[in-house]
Amino acid sequence: MKPTTERRMYLIKNLLLAATLAMAAATAHANDYVLDPAHTYPNFSIEHFGMSTMYGRFGKTEGKLSIDMDAKTGAVEVVIDAASVDTGHAKRDEHLRSPDFLNVVEFPEISFKSTNVTFTGEDTATVDGDLTMLGVSKPVTLDVTKLVCGKHPFDGSPRCGFHAETTIKRSDWGMNYGIPAAIGDEMVLMIGAEAAPEG
Repeated sequence: MKPTTERRMYLIKNLLLAATLAMAAATAHANDYVLDPAHTYPNFSIEHFGMSTMYGRFGKTEGKLSIDMDAKTGAVEVVIDAASVDTGHAKRDEHLRSPDFLNVVEFPEISFKSTNVTFTGEDTATVDGDLTMLGVSKPVTLDVTKLVCGKHPFDGSPRCGFHAETTIKRSDWGMNYGIPAAIGDEMVLMIGAEAAPEG
């Protein structure tokens, strides 16, 4: 006996309700955080003349983190002020801000937005996402070697911290100055971050 239209509508409504409740349960433990700019510093390293390694960092970063340690799911967005680049040498930093490198006047921000997070252990993960620099977006994968969530030791508030890194070719984003004789193409990007609850 075929169900009546009223019966079919009743079944559909109950299926939709069950799906909604299941989705709510799956996200019930997700916590949203904002990156703490005082404890979040993207760093980079690159070869110089094939003889030494130059290091630098960006001093201004913001972003957000959503994570569920029980369900092993998460997402992250990072926005970096390109002009805050700092290698400890003022003249070099000005050059890095120029069109030869970061071109900060035309492209003031560097950003990363995750598309997928895969936990590889209790406190390790890989994060796939899009890195946008010089107006170009390319997929990259961050290797998260440490991810810890817990209470702040001073005030007991919840906190999450992580260390992640990846290696890119800057020429993929159109940053070709000095390749290959003076400055390396491959850059190691690292970010150590702490995040606190939104609000």
